[in-house]
Amino acid sequence: MEAHQTRATGFAILAAVLYAINIPASKALLAKVEPMMMASLLYLGAGIGIGILYLAQKRSRVPVEGRPLTRQEFPYVLGMIILDIIAPILLMFGLRNTSAANASLLNNFEIAATSLIALVFFREKISKNLWAAIGLVTLASILLSFKDITNLHFEFSWGALLVLLAAVAWGFENNCTRMLSGNNTFVIVILKGLFSGLGSLIVAKVNGESLPALAYIFIVLILGFFAYGLSIFFYIKAQHTLGAAKTAAWYAIAPFVGALLSFVFLHEALTPGYLVALLIMLAGSALVVRDTMVQEK
Repeated sequence: MEAHQTRATGFAILAAVLYAINIPASKALLAKVEPMMMASLLYLGAGIGIGILYLAQKRSRVPVEGRPLTRQEFPYVLGMIILDIIAPILLMFGLRNTSAANASLLNNFEIAATSLIALVFFREKISKNLWAAIGLVTLASILLSFKDITNLHFEFSWGALLVLLAAVAWGFENNCTRMLSGNNTFVIVILKGLFSGLGSLIVAKVNGESLPALAYIFIVLILGFFAYGLSIFFYIKAQHTLGAAKTAAWYAIAPFVGALLSFVFLHEALTPGYLVALLIMLAGSALVVRDTMVQEK
């Protein structure tokens, strides 16, 4: 059992690191690709890439873990797909109006959303440490939602609000996916990628967005395969053993890796308000990880 827990924790951390690439890379690509089209291509890249891996595994006759989907699980599949259309579109529009570093940290609100939804709808227990972590993450998210907290200037950022709404949508989506985590992981990711991607594509075309140049289509599809496809794949594998709340806990490192990449590659400025929120977010994330490790012993 201990080996399974360690392996699942490794999957959760790998999922976080892969997803961390998404926000700074998407921020840069939004100069060439429109938001809803970006969301569509990211998920299509995930579905196509994991689909190719699935076919390769079937050809090699390596057994695939997980059972087939049942009719009773269809509502969770549908919820997962719809939420995976909504969340990335909100994130891409949010990224247009806030820094990639801010968006990376705000994505940590997904921990609070996932845990609270797991409590209310699925009766998962939340410890005192996790409650404290949720409070700290929420406080940091509130601070990051303002453009500038220095000199008592509290101008609200709509970009931050959209990123927070994306985090809430992914919190619901994580719990839908958790109900499917015993199924064939390849099939779940392919369904997520292809149907959510096609759904976003329809929304993008209805709203008059056009396809970018072929080179950018290819780049976003590759980004989607790594940052969404492989990340989702390893996230689901982790959820099967750890549950929704614990997997989200380890996933907490993603925002900090994303923020670091934003500073290094996008040369974004460090504001005093951001540093305050960062310290609070780090304290909250440390409590989440500590809580997970205590429960694993």
